[in-house]
Amino acid sequence: MAQFIVRHLEEAVKARLKRRAARRGRSMEEEVRHILRDALKQEYRAVGELGTRIAARFAGAGLTQDLPELRGQPPRAAVLGK
Repeated sequence: MAQFIVRHLEEAVKARLKRRAARRGRSMEEEVRHILRDALKQEYRAVGELGTRIAARFAGAGLTQDLPELRGQPPRAAVLGK
C-alpha cells in the first residue's frame, strides 16, 4: 500500500476531519481513505446527456417519448399557456 503525507493542513480542517471520523466510528486515517475513495468513484461515474438523464429519471412516471439532445443549440424561452 502507498503512503503519503499531507503538509500544511489547516488546524480547522484537521479538527473537522477528526470530528467527522469520530461520528462515523473511524480513525482519521480511515476517514481520509474513505473520502478519497468516494471522491474518485464520483469522478469516473458515467454521466449521460441531459435528455438521457431526464428520460431515465422519469421512466417510471410514464414518459414514453424520446427527449432530443439539444447540444449546441441556443436557449429558447418556454412557451406556457397554449
